[in-house]
Amino acid sequence: MSLPPEKASELKQIIHQQLLKMDVHGRIREVLAETIREELAPEHQQLSTEDLIRALRQRGIIDDVMKELKFVTDMNEMGRTSAPKPSTHFVDREPPVLKKTNIDPTRRYLYLQVLGGKAFLEHLQEPEPLPGQICSTFTLCLHFRNQRFRSKPVPCACEPDFQDGFLLEIHKDSLGDGSKMVDATTMLSICDPVHMVLIKTDTFDETTLVASYFLEWRSVLAAENGITNVAVELLGVGTESKVSVGVLNIRLEMYPPLNKTLSSEITSTQFTLERQKTAEKERLFLVYAKQWWREYLQIRPTHNTRLVKIFAQDENGVNRPVCSYVRPLRAGRLLDTPRQAARFVSVLGHERAPVIGGGGGKQEQWCTLLAFLCRNKGDCEDHANLLCSLLLGFGLEAFVCVGTKAKGVPHTWVMTCGSDGTITFWESLTGHRYIHRPINPDDPPLAEQPKPLYPYRTIGCIFNHEKFFGNCQPSDAVEVCVFDLHDESKWKPMSGEAIKSVCAPGATSSVPPFPPLCASTVDAAVTSNEMEVQLRILVSEHRKDLGLSTVWDDQLSYLLSQALAAYELERTTGVSAGNEEFQDAVRRAVPDGHTFKGFPIHFVHRNARRVFATCLRSPFCEEIICCRGDQVRLAVRVRVFAYPESACAVWIMFACKYRSVL
Repeated sequence: MSLPPEKASELKQIIHQQLLKMDVHGRIREVLAETIREELAPEHQQLSTEDLIRALRQRGIIDDVMKELKFVTDMNEMGRTSAPKPSTHFVDREPPVLKKTNIDPTRRYLYLQVLGGKAFLEHLQEPEPLPGQICSTFTLCLHFRNQRFRSKPVPCACEPDFQDGFLLEIHKDSLGDGSKMVDATTMLSICDPVHMVLIKTDTFDETTLVASYFLEWRSVLAAENGITNVAVELLGVGTESKVSVGVLNIRLEMYPPLNKTLSSEITSTQFTLERQKTAEKERLFLVYAKQWWREYLQIRPTHNTRLVKIFAQDENGVNRPVCSYVRPLRAGRLLDTPRQAARFVSVLGHERAPVIGGGGGKQEQWCTLLAFLCRNKGDCEDHANLLCSLLLGFGLEAFVCVGTKAKGVPHTWVMTCGSDGTITFWESLTGHRYIHRPINPDDPPLAEQPKPLYPYRTIGCIFNHEKFFGNCQPSDAVEVCVFDLHDESKWKPMSGEAIKSVCAPGATSSVPPFPPLCASTVDAAVTSNEMEVQLRILVSEHRKDLGLSTVWDDQLSYLLSQALAAYELERTTGVSAGNEEFQDAVRRAVPDGHTFKGFPIHFVHRNARRVFATCLRSPFCEEIICCRGDQVRLAVRVRVFAYPESACAVWIMFACKYRSVL
């Protein structure tokens, strides 16, 4: 392969710089002198180039040079070649692409390396995975000062082979973008930790939250050479928050190296002062909250049974004020409207916190936002907190509501107050919106009252990042509640200053900063095609077992796309469109004397086997898949709609047409 002259000269320059960096010339001179002393003294013969190269190879110098010269494939060159066929099994779904990182020479960076794990005893008995075998994997997710990173998946093992490096930029926002590089003293005042979340993904693509850890990185400021190694013990989550799950070996390095490091006494004193300050703020807030609760109970004794939630436990079992779980969150260009935000939150999976043992009691666990997003599923509280944060980011006056649904089941949802006084409830698990019109209990019996469409029964309190209100109306039934938040006889407020002291960003080191949302890595068209092919195979095999042949109608399959797009549009905007064209297209595609049947279904996962098993449980869908008759033609269409954080709304329609034989 010949290189153009300018590329050849550039390559020579790179190699020359690398040789200078490794001081190869000096090492060659040393070997040359040594070889002359050893081999030429007796006979004074001529030393050939081959002799010198052999001597260099024996001393490992050539190997060292070749190791240091790493060649990165040009991705643009690869893009010109024809794309290979996708393999049937994926162990690592996101193959590593080596990209150059733009390092700003005027900024300071923290290079965090994860150099393996140990003592993950739950996986002690697991056998070594065979090459190409799909196995459970660990993925490490990091967040630091508005930057997010994700490690390559590694097979679950007692000593997982994490070998990843992350370049974290350290910059003081308040100093302005054009400010000079931060020094050690300035960095010591940046109390944001590195939030690390460990996720386990099983062979069925189900994710589990293994650990959530806040790494104090500033110990590197007092380390010699600006490098330190730490062994991080990860504890479990929820009921296992006191149990060790494993240890990660982490190496921290400052880049560029610090001119002057701090003494360990200065850093430890700073940490102690921060802890004391945080503890004092939290103590004062607890004293205030107790006083507020006493006053609330004195209004009416029945208030003791209302769901007024001031504190909630996070995944690490730490009690935090509920207001700290909400903060205005802007989605950049990833979401355009509040309703689209509601749709995005609704397609994140719903799963209650796991409980060991029976009894039917609900394990309470309000996740930090990073843990919720990385796991891609959570309980109704996690959904409501995220939706409220996004609606606040869109400039709405939003609150999280804590109350009950039918049969007294505790539940959280979101409420927005319009500038005209309109109260709208948002169900974060479905994306549905309900206008609240209160019933006046003092109206005469024959007066027509609005019939509530929402599923909520009682409401105990509402809160956002700045406000907290306890419901002190005679009845906590949602249908009779009046949401006049300025009337303290109806809603008892908490002091905004007290909430701000512990919940404002940077107020205490115990409140984790909010991470930004990440764009989807899912290619919607490719994923739709893959699922459709898999479903066709599953349907054909199922019909073969029943002794039925399968003939697919590609044109009919294509027509189903417009219906699936209309369903998603309706879920997002509440507006139905395009139904007339779809019906007309189907009428034209189905000949006279033939019958058409269609069955749409919606999922938030991408596992074709699970989809097929669910569809067979529906008698309508089973009737289509197992259709018997004359000139039976089957159709299936999959449409994946990608949202931030790689969340997906998956719409599938099975259809058939056949000649009606009476």
